[in-house]
Formats: sequence, structure tokens, C-alpha cells
Amino acid sequence: MKFTRISVDPARMGGVPCIRDLRIPVATVVGMVADGMTAAEILAALPDLDPQDIPEALRYAADAVRERELPLIEA
Repeated sequence: MKFTRISVDPARMGGVPCIRDLRIPVATVVGMVADGMTAAEILAALPDLDPQDIPEALRYAADAVRERELPLIEA
């Protein structure tokens, strides 16, 4: 899955995934959603965000924790 609104730069924010090269971590947006904030409340609190940033942050977080099939390596 390609994420066009998420950036990861080792020289910025210690490589933490952020929204569009802004210094707004994906985890901050996901945490706000988890705390029950509406999209309108999040956008008011973080005015540099675009409405499309919120669902992309959620998709990125879901992909980051999705179970992955790992190949078995015989000893």
C-alpha cells in the first residue's frame, strides 16, 4: 500500500512517521481519534492538517500493526 501523505525522514523527528513532512506524528493523529475527537476537532487543533490526512494516518497505523505472514526457516 502506498501512502502519499505520510513521510518518514531519519533527519526529521528521529524518523517518526509524520504527516506530509510536517512535524505532526501519525501517532498524534491516531491518538486524537482514539480519544474520541472528531475530524473537525482534530483539524481545529492542528490547522496545518488537511481532511485527507486523518484517514491516511489511520490506514498507515492499521498497516503498521497488521499481522504479517513470516516465512519459517528450518534450523
